[in-house]
Amino acid sequence: MEAEQMAKQNALRQERRSPAQSIAEVAPAKLDRLIHERLRLGILSALAANESLTFIELKKLLKTTDGNLSVHARKLEDAHYITCTKSFEGRLPKTEYRLTAAGRRALERYLDHMEALIQAMRER
Repeated sequence: MEAEQMAKQNALRQERRSPAQSIAEVAPAKLDRLIHERLRLGILSALAANESLTFIELKKLLKTTDGNLSVHARKLEDAHYITCTKSFEGRLPKTEYRLTAAGRRALERYLDHMEALIQAMRER
């Protein structure tokens, strides 16, 4: 009898859980705040789909300013998620970005986390 009451209480507690509690159980890892920012997620996603992209290509693709792209790319570079190679094409400077193995793993973890959150919300 006592076991039956405990099972009922646990079922009631389960029903009363907030979405945040359910999500926390499904995807307990912390969200990677470095990637979660819109422009940085865009940079990583674009580089995951391409072998490399130049500064100008990323700027056009993400529809952002030089300064904004530069700041966010530097943060990703400091985290070793991307590499930056500077060279000259004729007399024009060329900055090229590539996704590192660590950056690809971080993006995959982030996407897995987001998929788990979405799945948890759909199951509610």
